[in-house]
Formats: sequence, C-alpha cells, structure tokens
Amino acid sequence: MASRAISDADILAQSPAARARNAEDRKHGRRATSARYDRRAERIVLELTNGYLFAFPVRAIPELRGATPSQCAAVTVNRGGNALRWDAMDIDVSVAGLLLSAVGAAERRKDVARMLGKATSANKAAASRANGAKGGRPKTAAATRSRGVLLPREMRG
Repeated sequence: MASRAISDADILAQSPAARARNAEDRKHGRRATSARYDRRAERIVLELTNGYLFAFPVRAIPELRGATPSQCAAVTVNRGGNALRWDAMDIDVSVAGLLLSAVGAAERRKDVARMLGKATSANKAAASRANGAKGGRPKTAAATRSRGVLLPREMRG
C-alpha cells in the first residue's frame, strides 16, 4: 500500500484536534509527569498528570525481567508524557498501555465498546432512522425468548 504524503496544510488542519486530545489525556491522567524505580518493591512508580500514582512490577514487562536494579532505575518519561523509556536497553513502554493492562480484559472491551458506540457517521445515522421507521432496534432472540414468546425453530438457541 502506497503511503500518501501529508501536506503542511493537512498538518496545520489536524493540529487543533491533536492538541485537544492531548489536553484531554493530560486532564484524565493518561500522561506521566515522572517515573522512578522502587528497589525494595521491585516496581516502577509513575506520577500521572492528574496527581495519581500508578505502580507496576518490573516483571510485568517481559523486556525488563532480566534487567538489573540500576538498569531499571534508569527509567525516564518522554517529553509528551505518554511513554517510559530505558535508553540503555532500547525499551519504550506506553503509559496508556500500562494503565490498560492494570484492568481486566472484560473492562477493556467495555471501554472500547463504549467509545465505538459514541462514534457517529452518516451510515450510522441512516441505519438508526431506518430502524426507527420500522419501530426501533430489532429485538434479540434472547430478549424475545425471555418474554415467553415462542420463537421459530431457526431462531432458538
């Protein structure tokens, strides 16, 4: 797939939205202001932009499992606050990825579904209007079955 060159005008047009997303991430603590290695607990401690502290065990990052305490202590936060860096070992870790890894897979799926549900498009609006004209969103087989309605054999679970 050929990549398309981005013009200066495209970059300038996208900059306000990127700045807004960055400000939102900072407001909600999805950026780090500092990171340090806690030798006694063998974990990295991050201070987030919303004032919260987040710590994770070094063993949670496969690339760090064989690292010495002095190598772990060499952690830095990149300029944007969205990644941790260990220069000597050439390791970069996303702050957002670390935060997401702290919650279970089911919670991550719920968050993704919630974000996707907020997405709007002309096709989604048209489908919603068409469903509304038919009496609303179609009922699922499980919802229909729970009301005591006998379903056709091909719809039974």
